[in-house]
Amino acid sequence: MGATLLIMAAGMGSRYGGNKQVDGLGPNGEILMEYSIYDAIRAGFDQVVFVIKPGMQDQVAAICGDRISKKIKVDYAFQDFSSVPSFYKIPAERVKPFGTVHAVLVAKDKIKQPFAVINADDYYGVSAFSTIYPKLQTISPEGEAVIVSYELRNTVSKNGAVTRGICEVKDGYLSKVVETFKIQAMPDGRILNLDNGEPGTPLDPLAPISMNFWGFTPWFFGKLEEYFNDFLRSLEPDAIKAECLLPSAVDAFMHKGELRVPMLKTDSVWFGVTYKEDKPIVQADLRELHEKGVYPPTLHE
Repeated sequence: MGATLLIMAAGMGSRYGGNKQVDGLGPNGEILMEYSIYDAIRAGFDQVVFVIKPGMQDQVAAICGDRISKKIKVDYAFQDFSSVPSFYKIPAERVKPFGTVHAVLVAKDKIKQPFAVINADDYYGVSAFSTIYPKLQTISPEGEAVIVSYELRNTVSKNGAVTRGICEVKDGYLSKVVETFKIQAMPDGRILNLDNGEPGTPLDPLAPISMNFWGFTPWFFGKLEEYFNDFLRSLEPDAIKAECLLPSAVDAFMHKGELRVPMLKTDSVWFGVTYKEDKPIVQADLRELHEKGVYPPTLHE
């Protein structure tokens, strides 16, 4: 039994100011998702599915897809408005994709085995993949998922506010995910939720956080499709930026008693590029990982 890695790479990167999914950050121009793929392959994954915007396939294939296809099965799925159900009329002004639920759904025809879901522009760390892979081999075919959690203090940016899914845990199982907006690391070390303006609400720096590193089975696609359709039916005509988010969907299924989600923890350090100012920090962190031997001198072999 294998496992699939689904990489969500269709985001617009508006805060970052460009296509951060294909921005070379490693010492030899490696992009962040190359590290995730490298870690996934050595953990045992045997398929990767890139969820991308139409027009990106040639670029992603040239950067890494063609090369890694010698080591792992590679597929592409496209997140655009053509896969939105026909009952929903897309506003003419809408440009933004419909979020992470839709990103996962567009890959449903490519995946026939347990799968992990990650963001393309995050670094998750070696042990995160070696931790989730064994669980995907024993996960219940129906009614179960899994999450790899990180500490909040290890997921914020010094260069601006971020959105995070704050998790609550009971007896080793995820009990609630609260999608929390405008989380800001302060110069004095505090982490505040500024969603309601100043002075902000203090947050626990050790709070477990969802970084969209999930594990599911193909059964989950059916549940997501129902959830996404309900989301579209509830949208107001002028809602041109609303997104259907994976942590919110998981939370809804848990509260209906339809899904159990054991929580896995990793000692890996997360980092990512939300803002352009994050780029030199990430480049330095990646260079250090190569120098320590966590990765070979280059991933481009």
